[in-house]
Amino acid sequence: MKEHNSEPTDHQLVLRVQKGDKRAFDLLVLKYQYKLQAIVGRFIRDTDEVADVTQEAFIKAYKALPKFRGDSQFFTWLYRIAINTAKNYLVSKSRRPANTDIDVEDAQQFSNNDKLIDEATPENTIMTEELATIIKNGLSALPEDLRTALTLREFEGMSYEDIAAVMDCPVGTVRSRIFRAREFLDERVLAVDNKN
Repeated sequence: MKEHNSEPTDHQLVLRVQKGDKRAFDLLVLKYQYKLQAIVGRFIRDTDEVADVTQEAFIKAYKALPKFRGDSQFFTWLYRIAINTAKNYLVSKSRRPANTDIDVEDAQQFSNNDKLIDEATPENTIMTEELATIIKNGLSALPEDLRTALTLREFEGMSYEDIAAVMDCPVGTVRSRIFRAREFLDERVLAVDNKN
């Protein structure tokens, strides 16, 4: 006799979503929304922003789900999307992620631990404000071509191809400019970190 109360596995739900069952995705959201909020909360402090970024991560996951092949567990895949979405959000707001690097292997720990330590301290707040100033000043100090490429990518969210069209240069040049700009900003931040 088949049990009707057993919950479907992530794999079964993913297959149902891939076949067009939107309600199956709702079940995945319900299952993982608090875990994803906890992960995003490691990068972003404001609870409204955490909710928005978590929702954006789920939207990205939903759009990418047709391409999900199951090479990793669903939660590990979703976890990566959440972290990247949070980091991209911070970059778009001219903020660097808090120094709370977490590995994909931590996904299993997150799936078993819904509560995380709140790291919002006066020291962290001051450091965040200081970082914002460093990045703003660093952007101003960049050569025009590097600043334009980085701004179009990080603040406008444009693709490398679109930036290449706007700047009238090859995509490889755009990638190089963005890399050099990020490297420049990273060096600025590290220089200040080493002074403290």
